[in-house]
Amino acid sequence: MLDGERSALARLLTLVEERSSEAGQVMRLIQAHAGRAYTIGVTGPPGSGKSTLVDKLTLLIRGQGLTVGIVALDPSSPFSGGAILGDRIRMQSHTLDPGVFIRSLATRGSSGGLARATRDTVRLLDASGRDFCIVETVGVGQVELDIVDIADTVLVVSMPETGDSIQAMKAGILEIADILVVNKADLSGAKRLAACLEEMARENQRDPWWQVPVLMSRASMNVGIDALFGKIADHRRALEASGEFLARRRRRRAKELLEIIETKLKDRLRERATQNGRLSSVFRKVMDAEIDPHSAAVEILNDGSLLRQWLLDANGNT
Repeated sequence: MLDGERSALARLLTLVEERSSEAGQVMRLIQAHAGRAYTIGVTGPPGSGKSTLVDKLTLLIRGQGLTVGIVALDPSSPFSGGAILGDRIRMQSHTLDPGVFIRSLATRGSSGGLARATRDTVRLLDASGRDFCIVETVGVGQVELDIVDIADTVLVVSMPETGDSIQAMKAGILEIADILVVNKADLSGAKRLAACLEEMARENQRDPWWQVPVLMSRASMNVGIDALFGKIADHRRALEASGEFLARRRRRRAKELLEIIETKLKDRLRERATQNGRLSSVFRKVMDAEIDPHSAAVEILNDGSLLRQWLLDANGNT
C-alpha cells in the first residue's frame, strides 16, 4: 500500500472493515505514515445533494493535482448487511482516476451515521498518501454528529423546500458545522433558508476565531464549488493559526483510545459473563426480575474480587 498499490489498500481496508484479528497490527504499522491528509466531512438531510457535492469537490481537487480518498457511508442491506453502494454509483466518473480511491461502508446499525470502521478507513487512506479524505455520511439528518470526531472541516448541506432542514439544524447538527451549504439554490426558498441559517450561525457562534459562513450552490451544475473549496481553505488556515487544528486532533486521539478500551472491555465482559458462577447468579436474578439491573451493576462494580474474576481469563491473564 505504501508503494501505491491500490489492490493492497483495498485488501487492508477489508481487514479493517471486517474487524479481522490482523486489523490492530495493520493500524500499528501505518501509524508513522498517517496524519498528513486533510479530512472533510459532508453531512446533512437525505436528498440534499451531498454525493453530487462530493463529486464536484473531488473534480476540483483533482484539477489542482491533489489526490482524494472518499469514504461513502451507505445504508446497510437488510439481507446481506453490506452497503447498497448508491453514493459510489453516483461517483462513477472517478472510477478510472488513479488519484481517487472510493470506499463504501455499510453503517450496519451504527449510531451517529458512521460505521465503526470509518476512522480506521480514513487513517488507511491517509497513510496511502492521499492529500484529502472526504467522508460523506449516510444522510439520516439528526443523528450524524459523530462526523465531528473525524473531520477537520465539517460541511452541513441543506436544501430549500424541505420542512426537515431547519428542524435538523435546530436538533444539534448546526452546532457541528464549520461551513453551511444551501444546495439546489435554484429552488424557491433558497435565499430565505440561507438568511435563516446565517442568523442561526451568528447566534450560535462556537469559536471566536471562526464565523460559520453560509454558501449557496447548485452542485449538479457545478455552481458554487470554487467558493466552497475556498472557504474550506480559509477554515483550514484559521484552524492552524488558532492552534485548534492540532488541539482537535489530540482530543480525538484521546477520545478514540477511550472508545477502543470501552469496546474491548464490553466484548470481554460479554464473553465471560456466563463463565463465572457468582456472576451467572447475578445475571439470573436480573433476568428473573428478582433484582433490578442498576442494583446488580452496583453490586458487581463494588465487589472488587467479582469484577477481577470477570476480567481474568482461564489462565489468570487480564
